[in-house]
Amino acid sequence: MSIKTVQVITLGCSKNTVDTEHLLAQLPEDRFRVLPEDSAEYADFLLVNTCGFIGDAKEESVNTVLAAAQRKREGGAGKLYVFGCLSQRYGSELPSLIPEVDSWFGARELDPVVKALGAQPSEALRTHRRIGTNVPYAYLKISEGCDRRCSYCAIPYIRGAHRSVPVEKLVEEASLLAAGGVKELILIAQDTTYYGLDIYRRRALAELLRALSAVDGIERLRLHYSYPEGFPEDVLQEMAVNPKVCKYLDIPLQHISDKVLQNMHRGVDGAWTRQLIRRLRNEIPGLVLRTTVIVGHPGEGPEEFGELLDFVREARFERLGAFKYSEEEGTWGAANLKDDVPEEEKQRRYDALMSLQAGISAAFNDSRIGRIERVLIDEAVDGRLIARSQYESPEVDGEIIVSCPQGFDPNSIVGRFADVRITSATDYDLLAELV
Repeated sequence: MSIKTVQVITLGCSKNTVDTEHLLAQLPEDRFRVLPEDSAEYADFLLVNTCGFIGDAKEESVNTVLAAAQRKREGGAGKLYVFGCLSQRYGSELPSLIPEVDSWFGARELDPVVKALGAQPSEALRTHRRIGTNVPYAYLKISEGCDRRCSYCAIPYIRGAHRSVPVEKLVEEASLLAAGGVKELILIAQDTTYYGLDIYRRRALAELLRALSAVDGIERLRLHYSYPEGFPEDVLQEMAVNPKVCKYLDIPLQHISDKVLQNMHRGVDGAWTRQLIRRLRNEIPGLVLRTTVIVGHPGEGPEEFGELLDFVREARFERLGAFKYSEEEGTWGAANLKDDVPEEEKQRRYDALMSLQAGISAAFNDSRIGRIERVLIDEAVDGRLIARSQYESPEVDGEIIVSCPQGFDPNSIVGRFADVRITSATDYDLLAELV
């Protein structure tokens, strides 16, 4: 039996990356050879894992599928399959628009994709992953879907209701990742703090952190996508005392104005949000906070945007990302709120916010000059090391770029921890030297 080549182009968030890695783990290595994502080699099966979250992401997904269809027409691929969020949302419309695609699959189940490739899904491989890079970190998706109904978000419509992965399955997956050299796990979900409510009838994130901390080889745990409403007290305590849990928290707040938060259906107000930030700072000394906000949401006038700027100045988030509101079909906002902020005004607000944040980020980085920090070495590039401390998450935050002594082989410590001294800083990146 000839070995078939498979190539997957993965778009969107880290949750899609995990889906692709689980999918590839289901393919027997004696029957399938996985091509790198950027390979131009002929692929018997070319797959695109799409994102359909917001307008820009949908446009990128459509353009990538069109490029894949062109490649197939030119003889660069045999079968073309598309799965993920975009095809989940528009599965009834897209086939007639891009007929070169042989099959469209949704985002909620990977088994039909595995079967289309000619493999048989294996229950024993559910916790296995085939990771395409050699970096010493991996994302761990602890749940799927979401029960919340934020006005701007189509995830419940695309991914369905919240479903937690049992602790024992996650521990097994973490153990396999650790055996493959992974040292840092980044816990992700639509809402990590909601973990456990469906299967254990309680918020069980702190218990999960303790269980993962006991996995041999895992030295760092990092929390992303923590919803502010109902933030568990025991998670605060675990972050404060557990040396394996990074003093880093990604907590998307989206806004501070009571009016906008109400329009967003966030379940909290500005006063409650400010109180939560104070608690986080007080109970977890040295905590680095990352948040995301939306500008131009319906109801955000100049006054509400000014309040958001004041809040960012006050809270001084070490990390912050922003999005411009886009009206998405299938959401409460699209059905009930008028998108009343012009696009050019959204861009102006976005630019003003990110300019403010650049100064805050630069001040935080400057405060670290001269410090010795423990970093994880992700890779070696052009004779220098690319590293992260507990205060940097991959792909979304800056990096620590470490110079090496003359004659030192940087590849010798990739995937390991090292102590470095911070020597200088830019707005988002840091320069350092090995200690």
